[in-house]
Amino acid sequence: MSEPYQSEGVGLELHGRHALVTGGGRGIGEAVTRALTGAGAVVSVLDVTEPQAVDVSDAAAVEHAVDAAERARGPIDILVNVAGVLCLGPVVEMGDTDWERTFAVNAGGVFHTSRAVARRMIPRRKGVIVTVGSNAAGVPRARMAAYAASKAAATMFTKCLGLELAQYGIRCNVVAPGSTDTEMQRAMSSIASGDPVAGAPELFRVGIPLGRVADPGDVAEAVLFLVSDRARHITLHDLYVDGGASLGV
Repeated sequence: MSEPYQSEGVGLELHGRHALVTGGGRGIGEAVTRALTGAGAVVSVLDVTEPQAVDVSDAAAVEHAVDAAERARGPIDILVNVAGVLCLGPVVEMGDTDWERTFAVNAGGVFHTSRAVARRMIPRRKGVIVTVGSNAAGVPRARMAAYAASKAAATMFTKCLGLELAQYGIRCNVVAPGSTDTEMQRAMSSIASGDPVAGAPELFRVGIPLGRVADPGDVAEAVLFLVSDRARHITLHDLYVDGGASLGV
């Protein structure tokens, strides 16, 4: 695996901007937090692992946390939805609780946080929202039905939101990672068979053409670009960051 890329935010300055990152305490969310901070943004983190734990599936808790973040650090200019959970297994063996929890966090969490932040962005007529989805939202994955379906819901929600908010100058985009070197990915690899780089024919899964699993920083760089002024004319876009694993679908 290549060395993690360390962003210095060159040409992507975000000084004076307040960013809110859900799931920012670890994995891709932590990398996004570092990238935004490196580019000069002030970052507020919502995560169940933080001292002030916030479960994004709880609408009231999210509303309170967003309000507290704005009172403490000023208006939120950037929202990055990263918080997510993974449930693996065949559909016929999946319990209701696993299905419902996956949707509550992966789709419901994006809805709760985006709604709370968008309500505040609209009067200011500016802002950027990026949802970290998954390439599984666009390509069927065996044993990943709940995760894939919830990410597909979050992806389409973000695009619909972007259509509604465009009139206010607010942009909404999606970054769709593939296999990324995180705690979630390592847990999945220990349960599911198949090397993500080589692929798993028995699971109808191709490998990664670029020959490597992504570093969280690879995903963070895509997020950093989309929240920057360099992407000022990009909205409703779904950017795959998966080394070609989805074959450009």
